[in-house]
Amino acid sequence: MNRSVDLLIIGAGPAGMSAAVQARQLGLKVLVVDEQSAPGGQIWRAVEARAESGMASLLGEEYAAGLPLARSFRASGALYEPGTQVWQIEPGWKVFMSHAQKAECVQATCVLLATGAQERPAPFPGWTLPGVLTVGASQILMKNAREIPQVAPWIAGSGPLVLLYMVQLLRAGGRIAGWLDTTSPGAWRRGIAHAAGALAAWKDLAKGAAWMREVRRAGFPIVRGVTQLRAHGTQRLEQLSYKTASGKEGAVDLQLLLVHEGVVPSVHMTHALACEHAWSVSQLSLVPLLDPWGMTSKPGIFVAGDGGGIGGARAACTRGTLSAVGAALSMGRLDSDAANRLARPLRMHLAREMAIRPLLDAIYPPRAELFSPPDDTVVCRCEELTAGDIRATVAGGRPDPNQVKSLTRAGMGPCQGRHCGYTVAHILAQAHGKTVQEVGFHRIRPPFKQLTLGELASLDNGQEAP
Repeated sequence: MNRSVDLLIIGAGPAGMSAAVQARQLGLKVLVVDEQSAPGGQIWRAVEARAESGMASLLGEEYAAGLPLARSFRASGALYEPGTQVWQIEPGWKVFMSHAQKAECVQATCVLLATGAQERPAPFPGWTLPGVLTVGASQILMKNAREIPQVAPWIAGSGPLVLLYMVQLLRAGGRIAGWLDTTSPGAWRRGIAHAAGALAAWKDLAKGAAWMREVRRAGFPIVRGVTQLRAHGTQRLEQLSYKTASGKEGAVDLQLLLVHEGVVPSVHMTHALACEHAWSVSQLSLVPLLDPWGMTSKPGIFVAGDGGGIGGARAACTRGTLSAVGAALSMGRLDSDAANRLARPLRMHLAREMAIRPLLDAIYPPRAELFSPPDDTVVCRCEELTAGDIRATVAGGRPDPNQVKSLTRAGMGPCQGRHCGYTVAHILAQAHGKTVQEVGFHRIRPPFKQLTLGELASLDNGQEAP
């Protein structure tokens, strides 16, 4: 027999845990499902196991701050099912999921997507060679397994996560061979217009400045204004060549390269549900259109956290709490006066937490080269398609993303376009002389994630056996 709940939350990161705590306080029946084995999401991954160990001082106070919330979440009374993969959501709302190789369907009055963000796809020639990883992946290894690179890596990228990881790696006793800073020249000039608004987040600004001082004291080479990367090697990474905005060319021999070009909202599920999206000019990414409570254009479907626009962990917590209040309001479990009383201080707090975002977005915009990779760059890793393959398809007519998907299979692999969708859309936009929003993205078909025939066969269809 299928289960039913008031609120089904997908994701047990900052937003999901906060939403669960608030929803339980409002008397809702809550189910939280998450692919990870423990709560915390990406930012607070393995926080229960690490926060009170020696790793806490290495990862920083921002990481340790997740432990009280994880404990509150555990004690909230919300039903929590880790190791669970959601692979379809149907109107109703019927949520199909698999756990321990068995599938089931759960009926929910409201669904909250707290799926967070993903690292921005940053393809360049040679990025699929063994030895090239993302900064986020390396940080996950540090949090999950207390692993740090045994070989001093070169780091190529920009943004707060790059600085944070370098500091964490140095504190953990790791070494860094060098940093190719891809931040576009003139960062602080771009940020001047937003400096006054960011003063409310002066502690974060001071923390960022302290990270930079710590990185400089380490003494490894830093190359500014890097614009083009090309990795070389036969069986694995052997060399990296680059160019800078000033025209300088350089090359380094290396075994390990960590790359990062910011993060974008994870919108895979909202796309699949045909929720309305807008193009964020500041973050150069798609974001779902949300009402003040975090509800999408599909009544009953909410989004909280970075999946609704990048804001960071503290903002995600507040957004999750707000969405839980909004869900209770939509179910009639709160009247509008009570909901607004709860929301008023939350909205004020959220405004303070988001004050620094315009400054960060101005300082760290993605460089233009990310959206126009050379023809020999692999764009779709699943199907091994290059940018040249996509451009050749576009040259034969004016196909839209779904036609390109049919003609080339770009976006049909296991990731379903999570890593190639933006690049393909930008190539089409450039070829057609349109914006990415005008070009659109390809349709996402169920299942969202891979599942076995055995899992599908185990699904209870609600009918009695003959």
